[in-house]
Amino acid sequence: MSVGRPQQVRGVIARAKGAPVELVTINIPAPGPGEVVVDIAACGVCHTDLTYRDGGINDEYPFLLGHEAAGTVEAIGDGVDNVEVGDFVVLNWRAVCGQCRACKRGRPQYCFDTHNATQKMTLEDGTELTPALGIGAFADKTLVAAGQCTKVDPAADPAVVGLLGCGVMAGFGAAVNTGGVSRGDSVAVIGCGGVGDAAIMGARLAGASKIIAIDRDTTKLEWARDLGATHMIDASTAGVVEAVQALTDGFGTDVVIDAVGRPETWKQAFYARDLAGTVVLVGVPTPDMTLEMPLVDFFSRGGSLKSSWYGDCLPERDFPMLTDLYLQGRLPLDKFVTERISLDEVEKAFETMHRGEVLRSVVVL
Repeated sequence: MSVGRPQQVRGVIARAKGAPVELVTINIPAPGPGEVVVDIAACGVCHTDLTYRDGGINDEYPFLLGHEAAGTVEAIGDGVDNVEVGDFVVLNWRAVCGQCRACKRGRPQYCFDTHNATQKMTLEDGTELTPALGIGAFADKTLVAAGQCTKVDPAADPAVVGLLGCGVMAGFGAAVNTGGVSRGDSVAVIGCGGVGDAAIMGARLAGASKIIAIDRDTTKLEWARDLGATHMIDASTAGVVEAVQALTDGFGTDVVIDAVGRPETWKQAFYARDLAGTVVLVGVPTPDMTLEMPLVDFFSRGGSLKSSWYGDCLPERDFPMLTDLYLQGRLPLDKFVTERISLDEVEKAFETMHRGEVLRSVVVL
């Protein structure tokens, strides 16, 4: 056992709604029972971190941002038996409890009681920090629950496999786990940022015969082509439903994945699927969004309408498998890394991301 010691490290925080992020000194406690300190090697800049900064998650400022991360276990607390000091891990925000009704029914990917570290990281003056998604990895080191650490092959590039911790897993899982895409299926993906492109990559790996990428940005459509899309639709110039039907003999696709999460894109997904087809919502809507549609359309078209939370993933099952596929050259995860930046460039990376110029900026420490 290695209990570690309290220490001070650098971390990127959001102190107030909409204010630029700050690089400050933070306090990391020694890991307590069931906790782990991870030395962060790389962390992706995800839109969820920007949403935290802008108050779209909650108002529990200050936030310690960052959550798509990989690193090395530095110290462990009492009772930790799933990782050891020196293990290379990808961090996740689904530390399953093993005891809730979902876990006991053999469906841990739907765990209702996922958990985080009990102790709080703080500013130098003792102000408690709220870590993004219970992780807070825009930092030299972070404190997490042991179940948030998933061991993967240490031969992998941390800047690449760290992205499995959120966006890539969400998109890949939406196609493969939630959507059940299989050999010969036709698939449409609305929204070709990081999550949508990961869904395209997943659909390709699963053997989909036709993968239609839909976006209003031609650069993003080119990214989608590079990751496996067979057809592209520019939503700024074409009717989405009609264009999908024109590419599928008038029927629509077997699976449509909405990686945007707006009422208008969900309706496009609904009507762009074939009879008895599947719609998967993985883009995150805001609380004020509503949907009004004829109920008879739900009845008459059949099929499945699903939402995908974290790609319905089980980290201990999915992260090592996807890492192995990447190392074998069968999963081009490296194409998601647009640029590598330093810890003091996070605010600039938010601006770049907002302009749609990158799939992922990755902080490398």
